[in-house]
Amino acid sequence: MKLWIAFLFLSLTLQAQTNFYEISFDNAVHHEAVVQVTFPHIKSNTLRVRMSRSSPGRYAIHEFAKNVYGLKATNGAGELLEVKRDDPYSWIISNTDGTIKVEYTLFANRGGGTYSQVDGTHAHLNMPATFMYAKDLQERPIKITFNAREDLGWKVATQLKHEEGTTFYAPNLYYFMDSPTEISNFKEREFEVDGQTVKFILHDPGTEAEFDEYWEKVQKIVLEEKAVFGELPNYDYGTYAFLACYMPNVSGDGMEHRNSTILTDTETLANGGMTGNIGTVSHEYFHSWNVERIRPADLEPFHFDKANMSNSLWFAEGFTSYYTNLILERAGIISAEDYVKSLNGTFNYVWNSPALQYFNPIEMSNQAPFVDAATSVDPVNRENMFISYYSYGSVLGLALDLSLREKSLNLDDFMQLMWKRFGKTEVAYTVEDIENTLADYAGNAFAQNFFSNYIYDSKMPDYEKLLASAGLKLSRATEKPYFGATFAETSNGLEIARNTFKGSPAYKAELDKGDVITAVDGIEMTSNEAFNQLLDSKNIDDMLEVSFLRFGNELKTTVRLSADPTYSISLDEKANKEAVKFREAWLAKK
Repeated sequence: MKLWIAFLFLSLTLQAQTNFYEISFDNAVHHEAVVQVTFPHIKSNTLRVRMSRSSPGRYAIHEFAKNVYGLKATNGAGELLEVKRDDPYSWIISNTDGTIKVEYTLFANRGGGTYSQVDGTHAHLNMPATFMYAKDLQERPIKITFNAREDLGWKVATQLKHEEGTTFYAPNLYYFMDSPTEISNFKEREFEVDGQTVKFILHDPGTEAEFDEYWEKVQKIVLEEKAVFGELPNYDYGTYAFLACYMPNVSGDGMEHRNSTILTDTETLANGGMTGNIGTVSHEYFHSWNVERIRPADLEPFHFDKANMSNSLWFAEGFTSYYTNLILERAGIISAEDYVKSLNGTFNYVWNSPALQYFNPIEMSNQAPFVDAATSVDPVNRENMFISYYSYGSVLGLALDLSLREKSLNLDDFMQLMWKRFGKTEVAYTVEDIENTLADYAGNAFAQNFFSNYIYDSKMPDYEKLLASAGLKLSRATEKPYFGATFAETSNGLEIARNTFKGSPAYKAELDKGDVITAVDGIEMTSNEAFNQLLDSKNIDDMLEVSFLRFGNELKTTVRLSADPTYSISLDEKANKEAVKFREAWLAKK
């Protein structure tokens, strides 16, 4: 009897210290949701509640408070409470009887991995963009009820633990904030892998047959990525959920979370998404190992009130990007030839970037708060001083994999070692930990050489030699001359649409973004086609007389054409048997 009383007392205590959320969508057509939050058992004189400024998986600041209005706070008796503000992101609420209830209206109309969207088709919720929180109560469990629109056939899909009906549970604030939710009339598929469930939630106007075809690809990806690490992660409630929304009203995005991922795109399965969206599936699912559990130490704990900077995104995002298309090839979703072709864009972007002289991969990772869906109105010089850590890390992952394979090792086994040391144990890692693990796997000299040249410095590996070892050929893509500017057609001529690349002919001739080229060698420039035809008639080192407008003034300059810096990576039809065998082992299904 005494044990029963103690258990009841504990249950009531936990219930009293659980924060309760509720959200309704009566005015969904105008993108509004009404949120109610109850904070019970408050002992302080006031409680500060906040809207987040950042979101798990994103690294930039996002001012979610801007979409909150109509806020009011009441106590347990329903009496209005005093609310004060001393910054744009939080509300300070007086406490009178230990219970504080907050209600507000949220405007939400961007469906993706960062923001929320509410309309007649769905409620697509990213939690930090939707729900207020109290930092002082972040270890409390949370229960939330989604008042889904039954008249629209809406159902609820989320990684949150299901309680009953449309009520779900999170053990603490971080898990709650890391649990995006799709509420719509979706379709669903699932399969069992080693005693755990992998499910795919699809909000898409297409047919069941289209979903079946896509789902078959998804299952292959899951199994191929499992093969890299040797096992699935231990999902907290035994389930991993892909939350896919392929609708014309959303924004293209993908965002990883601990036991789920958001996948959004305007391309439906019937309108290009069958092939166009599958790469995001591969990328985001790989994150359930690499970044969610093989976790950078500088992202722990995650801060909801400021930007989160990491030194390791070249590994967390970049190596994941390297595997994205490699997994598609191993799963038979794309051909080996198509995979090799897919290397070209990323390779040329990194190889030819002037930014290599400014920042190494660690420092490029540090730039994430300024580029990861960050917003600003002042012009920036990204073309010349930034390389995406996704792309930079991807080509370094390629180089490391091929270098290891020359030693009869491979990147798969190295990633599996990182998983066993830092992912499965969930011990956060540093850049030094990656280097030390590589040293243990491939030797001190190998690790020191790779990190000193390519991670702590911004040198480029010998890709020609590495690619040749895998039966691939690196060669000039064209012998045509190169000008070095991107144009937008205008009524006055060709306007330079982006910053010219440092060292390019256009840059050396002091042409800049916004200049409008009116004529070249006396020939009027009215279209990109006209410019390309003229360029095709020229040779490397030819001099061009360029007339252009700048700030309304007519000016002239001389441009010396150079060789096009673009390279091509392709299958080498003349590769020897050893190189072909090397390539087949690299690209083979695990």
